[in-house]
Amino acid sequence: METKEKLTLWVTLMVSTTLCISVLAMVVSFMLGLWAKEVDNAEIFKMISPAFSTLIGGMIGFLSGIKLMQNDDSKKDSKC
Repeated sequence: METKEKLTLWVTLMVSTTLCISVLAMVVSFMLGLWAKEVDNAEIFKMISPAFSTLIGGMIGFLSGIKLMQNDDSKKDSKC
């Protein structure tokens, strides 16, 4: 395995791990907020929903970009 492939693998694993931890933390906080009597659920969801969508979209876009870059590199290598 080349150095570039190893680096891509590690970056992909780190981004995936970060995404999983972030999503789990947000889901846990949503669940805890649902049962807290002091919390207005409508306001919390209105405030956190854009951040949740941005985080998911950004991470998935990043992973897609890495995958597309790998596909482009493999096509260039096969033509040579």
